Amino acid sequence: MANARVLIADDDQSILQTMSWVLKEHGYDVVSAREGRRVLALLEERAPDLVLLDIMFPDADGYQLLERIKSDPRWKDIPVLMVSSLPPEEAAVRTLGLGAADFVKKPFRVKELLARIQAQLRMRTILRSANDALQDAERELERVREEAENRKKLVDILHDVSDDLSSDEIYHLLARRVARALDLTHCAVIIARQGERPRVVATAFEQRTADGLELELDRYPEIRAALETGRPVLVEDVQTSELYAEARKRWEREGTNVTIRSVIALPFALDPTQAGVFFLRRSLSEPPLEKEDVEFADTVVRAAVTTIQRAKVLEMTKADNRRLEQLALTDPLTKVLNRRALTERLATEIGRVNRYDSTVSLLLIDVDHFKRINDNHGHLVGDDVLAEMAALLQNAVRAVDVVARFGGEEFVVVLPETGKPGAVAFAERLRELIEAHPFARGPDSTLRLTTSIGVSTYPTPGMETAEELLAGADQALYRAKAEGRNRVRS
Repeated sequence: MANARVLIADDDQSILQTMSWVLKEHGYDVVSAREGRRVLALLEERAPDLVLLDIMFPDADGYQLLERIKSDPRWKDIPVLMVSSLPPEEAAVRTLGLGAADFVKKPFRVKELLARIQAQLRMRTILRSANDALQDAERELERVREEAENRKKLVDILHDVSDDLSSDEIYHLLARRVARALDLTHCAVIIARQGERPRVVATAFEQRTADGLELELDRYPEIRAALETGRPVLVEDVQTSELYAEARKRWEREGTNVTIRSVIALPFALDPTQAGVFFLRRSLSEPPLEKEDVEFADTVVRAAVTTIQRAKVLEMTKADNRRLEQLALTDPLTKVLNRRALTERLATEIGRVNRYDSTVSLLLIDVDHFKRINDNHGHLVGDDVLAEMAALLQNAVRAVDVVARFGGEEFVVVLPETGKPGAVAFAERLRELIEAHPFARGPDSTLRLTTSIGVSTYPTPGMETAEELLAGADQALYRAKAEGRNRVRS
């Protein structure tokens, strides 16, 4: 498959260079990575046609990377060839079970590797063609089904709109269904809020750029009349209607070529501050809209208004629940996770470690002599110090790490995929960072603080739970404080 894009990920520089050179010589577009953490970033930038992935990286687990790739809908169809010097009977079974397309043992034969790559690319081309054909068939089936719906079925559908649709989705559904039922090429939903210009929120069969367009009511007399009277407006012929007298003069002055024959503006009210209009139009090449069309469309709109109102209430409730849930998991002073959220994250991390034979470390950080700050400078300064400490920790950790307030002047940092040596080294960097940081005491003065840090790592012999991981860090912290503070112990 000429010009196919191949992502090679291997921590061995010589293998990486060799594989890249060979594939480029055979016409492939090659991108490479020596670090496991770069794999997902390169996939985000541009999805390749095939991935050659090593199992062992210093900074990542190839099995986990494979599982992440195959669990993402964007990448699940990309063939992944696992490359490793591990025994095939162990590695091949595991990688193929996680969704790998093939397994190649190091050292590999170039011709064999090229043949396997070509075979997988051919299979992907066949799979793409099959998926495209299936999607075309599904779209055609949907089109036939929609065309078979009559007006009565449409009203029944609108009565039964699911509550899990958002209000915007309902607007688009209504515009599309009403347009199909009345055989319209122009249908739009317009929302008018107090103090704002009316704007288009949904269209059907018109140019999509119309969505979000703000309207000048002087140019739309039927919409203005519908909003002012609260009653449907039918204009069977815009060229003769008195409602369009001023508009026709403006069209003549501006040289506007009007292709619309007739319009319906159906108003609806959502709440005391928000109203809307269904705006239906037919062009000169189509028959004019009539009273029967107004009655049908009005029935549909009235049936939908309750559903839209219910959807808006549901949206606000969900948003409120998300805010409340976030508040329940966040320490109000420091804005990091609270103890409850920390307990949940630790349980998740322990489960992940057990599943993937990995590791996790925990730092328990205590501000030395914090009581003196409150006694000498007041609790407000103490609160500012804790908030600044939390921000300092958040800026120092990786994106995958977790920062939480454990209680009082104690903080916890959870370090996934980090063994004891790495955790101790990071704790030392944190201790030095905090010791060198000037904490604001007021507009013109600062405080210097030190911390004691206890480190524990899971798995460790005799340690089985998140509570025991915390207890191990607490014991190490006690030793650090007993030995004089401003130090790290594990």
